[in-house]
Amino acid sequence: MSTTPPRSRRRATLVAAAVAVVCAAGIVTVALTTGTPTAAPSRTPMAAASSPAATPAAPSTPTPAPAPAPASPAPTTSGPTDAVDAPASTTVASVTGATVPVSSAPGGAVTSTLANPQASGAPLVFRVVDQRDGWVQVQLAKRPNGSTGWVPTSAVRLSTTAYAIVVTEATNTLDLYEHGKVLHRYTVATGTGGTPTPTGRFALTELLAPTNGGYGPYAYGTTAFSDVLNSFGGGPGQIGLHGTEDASSIGRAASHGCIRMRNADITTLAETLPLGTPFQVR
Repeated sequence: MSTTPPRSRRRATLVAAAVAVVCAAGIVTVALTTGTPTAAPSRTPMAAASSPAATPAAPSTPTPAPAPAPASPAPTTSGPTDAVDAPASTTVASVTGATVPVSSAPGGAVTSTLANPQASGAPLVFRVVDQRDGWVQVQLAKRPNGSTGWVPTSAVRLSTTAYAIVVTEATNTLDLYEHGKVLHRYTVATGTGGTPTPTGRFALTELLAPTNGGYGPYAYGTTAFSDVLNSFGGGPGQIGLHGTEDASSIGRAASHGCIRMRNADITTLAETLPLGTPFQVR
């Protein structure tokens, strides 16, 4: 089992691709780059972020977009904030083959088979939440939030990361942790009262580089999905972590659920965080 890879290895895990990402305010075309470009796969829809739109990439009947949510001050919480989930070390599972079987229990019947790479062209990487002899329990990017499944260890390569990120909605901040300690705090934008960012313990699933304006230089996909938007623009309402061209929204509850960062800040994370990194919203 290896420790957190150096930046050059993390960046090398990205693949060259062009995909359509359905965001909380529309559709954006993105591209992934590596040191050794490969042919781009066909375009496929995937949900992620929360900003202005472009054009759809797949023939579908999208859910009509709600009116843009106005920026508003940080929401007040109606109950206690969850405890911080920032482990000093997290096991990450990278799928080694073209597919991986997923079961509901160790050694159980296969309930689904996932493709590697993903539809976006990104490698299939999981956050591991439990291990048993010959099996790992991983977080899945599917509804309901918190879904998990078991995959055989023979189908993955295990490594560890010392990083974690924690978003606190009450303060519109994102804390970057390393070895269980805060390394840096960033001011971010979160979801509005009508389209809040879902709370819970999630993981980063893919790293995208948008080729059109509005989303900054990078956007992470996550295992989180909106509690309000079950579909949007042909996508499933997946929550993203991305940059923005609207710097005035930072520090406010201004999105349809995604986390917006200043472009310099999301670039720092993109050069630091491997896929599978724990991502908590509280």
